[in-house]
Amino acid sequence: MTELFAMVLWAAHLGSRIAFHAQTIRISPVMRKIRQGLVPVALVLAGFAPFTQAHSMPGAAVSGASMEERARVIEVRRDGISLDEAVSRAEQQYRARVVRTDVQDEDGRKVYVLKLLSENGRVFTVRIDAATGRMR
Repeated sequence: MTELFAMVLWAAHLGSRIAFHAQTIRISPVMRKIRQGLVPVALVLAGFAPFTQAHSMPGAAVSGASMEERARVIEVRRDGISLDEAVSRAEQQYRARVVRTDVQDEDGRKVYVLKLLSENGRVFTVRIDAATGRMR
């Protein structure tokens, strides 16, 4: 299909006359109509290509999430997160300081267990799945 489209555009570019069996046919009006119809359609289809690729990417993004959050979800699912990243996220989300870390294996999955100390002296535990970054 693309070869045919390229040939049509090439023929239109070369000139307005093509010879067939000792006859010359004027095709510029036909080519003009083809260009007026096919070129906009091709441009619209090319414009939708990034959307179809983005739609087929893995990972279910939370509806209403920003593009940065969606990219982070996809990145986390692909690569997982490090212990340093888990500590940073927990401290930022709970506005507390991590005082102890532990790495455990739960059903074949690596889980970071973090003990946090809040400003008012409260100690609590957060579990973070290393593969997804999900906090519990």
